This record gives sequence, C-alpha cells and structure tokens, in this order.
Amino acid sequence: MTNHATKKLSVFEKAGYSLGDGAANFVFMTMILFQLSFYTDTMGIAAAVAGTLLLVGRLWDAFFDPMIGVLADRTNTRWGKFRPWVIGTAIPWAVVMVLAYTVPGWGYTPTLVYALITNILLMTLYSANNTPYSAMTAAMTGDVNERTSLSSYRFVAAMIAQLIVGGFTLPLVAKFGQGDNAKGWQMTMGLWAIICVICFVITFLSTRERIQPPPEQRVSVKESFGTLVKIVPWIAMFIVTVLHFTANSMRDGTVFYYFQYYVDKAHLLEFLQRVGLPDASQATSGGLWYSLLNVFGLVINADRSNVSSVGFSLWNMSSQFVLVVGVMLSVWLSIRFGKKVVAIVGFALTTIFMACFILLPANAIWSTFVLVWLRSLVYAPTIPLLWAMFADVVDFAEWKTGRRTTGVIYATILFGLKAGLSLGGFLAGWLLAIYGYQANVEQTEHALTGIRMLISVYPAILYMVIVGVLLYYPISKKLNLQIQDELAERRKQYASQEVRV
Repeated sequence: MTNHATKKLSVFEKAGYSLGDGAANFVFMTMILFQLSFYTDTMGIAAAVAGTLLLVGRLWDAFFDPMIGVLADRTNTRWGKFRPWVIGTAIPWAVVMVLAYTVPGWGYTPTLVYALITNILLMTLYSANNTPYSAMTAAMTGDVNERTSLSSYRFVAAMIAQLIVGGFTLPLVAKFGQGDNAKGWQMTMGLWAIICVICFVITFLSTRERIQPPPEQRVSVKESFGTLVKIVPWIAMFIVTVLHFTANSMRDGTVFYYFQYYVDKAHLLEFLQRVGLPDASQATSGGLWYSLLNVFGLVINADRSNVSSVGFSLWNMSSQFVLVVGVMLSVWLSIRFGKKVVAIVGFALTTIFMACFILLPANAIWSTFVLVWLRSLVYAPTIPLLWAMFADVVDFAEWKTGRRTTGVIYATILFGLKAGLSLGGFLAGWLLAIYGYQANVEQTEHALTGIRMLISVYPAILYMVIVGVLLYYPISKKLNLQIQDELAERRKQYASQEVRV
C-alpha cells in the first residue's frame, strides 16, 4: 500500500470534490427552505399533516443512512469505495427530484400518498449519494489541515448552491409558472436536476481515494456500531448534529412564512426599491440590470404580488454571500485557534444573534437584513469545521481501536443529521398548527408569534445546548496533531510490511 496520507490535494481536486455537495444542496436547501410551504401552500396539505409527512420521510432516510455506510465500507472497486455511489445515483436522483415537486392533480388522500412516496424515494437517493460522498473527506487525505481546506472548498460550493436555491427558486417558480405554481415548481426542479447531474459527474472524474483501512481489517457490522458508543468524540458530535439540524430545519423552514405573513409589505417594498431592485414599470428604461433580474424573476410585479418572495430571495442571497465569506475564514481560524474553540465561539455568537429576531417589529426591514448578515458571518466558520471534525472522529476511532470504519461513522452522523431534519420539520409543522396557522389567509397575532418564535427563540435554545456539548468534546488542536502523526507512522509501517511481503 502506497502511503498517501499526507498528500497535498490540488485545487482542481478540491474544487471537483466540492461540486458534489453543491449538487446535494439543490435538494437539501429546497427541502429545508421550501418543502413545508410547498406541501401546505401548493399541494394544499394541512400544516400538521405536512409536518408528519416530513417526519416519516426523513426518519426513514435517517435509518437508511447506516445501511448505506455499511455497504459503502464493504464496496471495493477500481474507483474506490465511495466514488461509485456518487456517479451511480446521479440519474435516479435527477428523476425523483422532479417527481417530488410535481403536483399530481389527484384527490387529497392520493396526493398525500404520492407526497410521502416521492419524499421517501428522494431521501433514499440523497442518503445513497451523500453518505459515501461525505466519507470521501476522510479517504482523500489524512492531513488535518488539508481536510479543513477540503471541507472549506466543499462548503463554499454548498453556500453558492444555497445562494442560488434561496435566491432564485421562488422567482423562477413564478416566472416559469406564470400564475401556475405547480408548473413553476416542476420546471424549476427540472433545471436544478440537470445541474446536479453535471456536478456529480465532475466530482467522480476529478477525485481519488487514498486512505484505506489497515491491512487485514475484518470488522463485523455489530462490532462497527458497538465500537462507536465507546468513542466520546463520536457521542458528542452525534448529539451536536441532531440538535444543529433540528434547529436549522425548524428555523429555515419557517423564514418564508415570516416574509409572507409577518414582514410589513409596504416597508419591504420601499427597502427593495432603495437597494435597486426594479419593478415592472421600468421595463423600457431599466436596461441591462432590469433584463438580468427579469431573467431570474427578481423584478417586482406591477400589482406588488411578489414583494414577499423577492424580499425573501434577496434575504437568502445576501445571507448566503456572507456565509461564503465566513467559510473562507475557517481554515485560518482553525489553524490559529483549533476547530473546537472556533466552533464553540461561533455557535455561542449565533445563539445571541438568532434570539434577537424575536425583538424585531414588522417594519424593521434594515434590522432584519443586518441581523441575518451578522448571524451568517459568525455561523459560517462552524459549517466546514464540523465536517472536518467528523473526519477527526474517524481518525480518533482508528487511533483508539485500530479499526477504520469511515463509512459507518459518517453514516451514523448523517443519521443524526436526518433525525434532526425530521424532528425540526415535524416540530415546525405541528407548532404552526398549534399556534393557529392557516395557509393563504391573514394570520392571527397568535400565529404570527409562533412564526417569530420558530425563527428565533426555539432554535436559539438548541444552539445554546450545542455550545454546552462542545465544551466536553475531547479532541483539542494538540491531540489532533498527535493523532495525525501517530497514524501516519502506523501507515508507514503497514506500507513497509507490504513491501517485504
């Protein structure tokens, strides 16, 4: 076995790898931002029922992740263990992606069944693609700083995809649909599906797997999972992942309702005009700027019917841009202070800024945007660092046990991620129902309070608990470097033994 553990990855390989998560976020962010509102306001499903559909689909997905992890660890091809899964799921992914956002035009009960089945299929393909893809981080390099760099590339691509999804999805739905939201959703998702396939092909062709399990490793499924419960860093990261994505799913899935029903439309329109977004009256005088924004549906309609969706899109795009800037700082911050310290500080500041949203009145448009920019800036470095920390857990487990179960560890972490998404979507749907939300009507004060709590106080509480859990995460910067050096030495010994044989 050739030792490539400390190989420096090329910019080309890092960028190629990053596109795989860019593609994944065309599904992930659509699911987080729009799936609940798509079910309630386009398919016509009651909020509580829609929340339950999300819970069932995502829980299935969560339990499916460990199966994929085991299968990926046992996959052996000339392309590696994990890359074949990325390319093999590309076309089915694209087809089901469109079907999941198609309104079948049937009765209420058949529509519920259709929504449940397509959601489960989409989540199954997401697991079969993204679980092995995520495990590639630990298989491409053993250098802790290179992993952080690789994760940063990955999440810059993810943030760009999230910017595109958050900024252009609703305007494109309106543009393609021309009043028929069902048609608009189907066509928009078709466009996103084509982009996904292209990205997956590039990821497969541009990457290589270099880190292999120790020679003669034979680990049963029971042993693989039994070992994890003894690994304290895995326990900590599993809890963090569940809480993190419960909070994000709850918050992000409610932001559209915040703009649609709470934010003052007159003040939002004034804000949009001040920052340079044109309206339909400027069709003959707006020039290139008008034409460009019109392509993406970011022109304000003459009847002002899309003010909320344009404002929501701008809010998403601008916050994603700030996230990209913050992600770029993560490598320097982790080298300077260590991943654990940066993650704790980032989540603590995020908690404060997130909680402040409950204080904003409906007409405080500038404050709404500035607050999300601050929240995005302090939150951004935690995104790639958490995924780099998952790779560190893989190394820690090998260092402690002599067994490298990359696929299983990533699969269980993704199980936690999906469980968090399930719980967050379920809570969002049911809490909206408890607060009295009714689709496409003016909301009561009680319902508006629920929407505001869901984007601020409730997720902030979960983030506060994350900070407490991370305080007990044992892999410091010093220990991380020690593990890297000791594993590199072991791999040299494995290589020399193979040469002698």
